[in-house]
Amino acid sequence: MKSFNQHENIWGIDLGGTKIEGVILRSAQEPEVLFRHRVPTGADQGYAHITSQLAQLVQHMAAAAGYRPARLGVGTPGTTVPKTGLMKNCNATVLNGQPLRADLEKLLGMQVVMANDANCFALAEARLGVVKQQFPEAKVVFGIILGTGVGGGLVVNGHIIEGFHGIAGEWGHNYLSEAEGYPCFCGKTGCNESILAGPALERYYAEQSGQARQLPDIVSRAACGCDAVATQTMHRLTSFFGLALSGLINVLDPDVIVIGGGVGNIDCLYQEGVARVNEHVFDHQFEAPVVKPLLGDSAGVFGAAYLVA
Repeated sequence: MKSFNQHENIWGIDLGGTKIEGVILRSAQEPEVLFRHRVPTGADQGYAHITSQLAQLVQHMAAAAGYRPARLGVGTPGTTVPKTGLMKNCNATVLNGQPLRADLEKLLGMQVVMANDANCFALAEARLGVVKQQFPEAKVVFGIILGTGVGGGLVVNGHIIEGFHGIAGEWGHNYLSEAEGYPCFCGKTGCNESILAGPALERYYAEQSGQARQLPDIVSRAACGCDAVATQTMHRLTSFFGLALSGLINVLDPDVIVIGGGVGNIDCLYQEGVARVNEHVFDHQFEAPVVKPLLGDSAGVFGAAYLVA
């Protein structure tokens, strides 16, 4: 039987666009899952419904543990503006402009520590995932999300770096190429997300071939060499990935780069994509490990728990 300890357990919640997931870990040193539960986000029903769903989840967690914690970590799909406490850049747009942390603290009666989902991903992989297990001496870790969107998180010495504006690590919306990119919700045309994200790759393939295909199909067709446009799409991905990553490396020079998300599963990123970095990085010699994560879809909620570790 799993035993809970109010003084050692760490609680985290991952607030996503479609689901809200909560976890209780035994401790930061012994991250055994004691309880895990999820509820629908229901973003289409408005902001008050989302906070109500999160409160309901905390009730489930408290019933299982037999207590309510003093502190709760929450990963969010956007960023908190440090000066105002208001949310911004959330894909669940009803959260934008809302004082989410303050409202949750009032609703739950506990301290809430928040960070965006990419930061939670990077923190989890640094503290107990691939970095912890394979590169324990690493001090600077950059976590990249390459999926339906593109984002990033920066962890230094086991702690998230959020920055003055709360946007440190927002690599996904750096300008990359206006001529080759598409308009993005961020207001720019040609940012990393508008070129490297899964939907952008699918759009490019459809425009060049006249046929709509899902990204896994495009990847497999490129791998078998039976589709010139699929090969061209993968070449576009690796070329722009190398260019985009080189700017990050020139500024941060991280010890390890971890790539999560569906696009992050494409193997050519780790060969051709990394090789392309050498063409653009300052000293034309890039040797830091670029790796896949170990925690899968657990990274977000585990990282949220580690916010209060």
